[in-house]
Amino acid sequence: MGSMTAAFLGSYTPRLDEKGRLFLPAKYRDGLGEKVVLTKGPDRCVTIYPEAVFHARIAARLASATTSSRSVRNLRRALLGQAADEAPDRQGRVTIPAPLRAYAGLDRDCTVVGQGDYVEVWDTAAYAEIEASSNLELDDLNADGEEFVF
Repeated sequence: MGSMTAAFLGSYTPRLDEKGRLFLPAKYRDGLGEKVVLTKGPDRCVTIYPEAVFHARIAARLASATTSSRSVRNLRRALLGQAADEAPDRQGRVTIPAPLRAYAGLDRDCTVVGQGDYVEVWDTAAYAEIEASSNLELDDLNADGEEFVF
């Protein structure tokens, strides 16, 4: 059973099969648990959350946000309207629905990147571009307006 404190670290390069299934990295499987939620992520990736984390972190916050705001409504449509709940199979594969594969440009070669309490799935070439274009100096990074301490 997954834990809400699972730390998904590192990156892996699995492939999608012809049915749009992704082998979840073995190190992530326990933390992801028996049910996951896949949805659109920032910068055209797919995010995979343990079900409990998605409901606590994303769905609950969207539910409490005002629907009188157009940007909130659009965010709800993007994150909830495109979400899919999936149960990984016995081999640790999860199906990424076609609309999410299209959104992220996922075809065959994927890069799966741990983000602490969730996972991002990228087209490998797109992820390489993001990495190459970031050019950030770690010393200059800020977290919530404060210097990030290593």
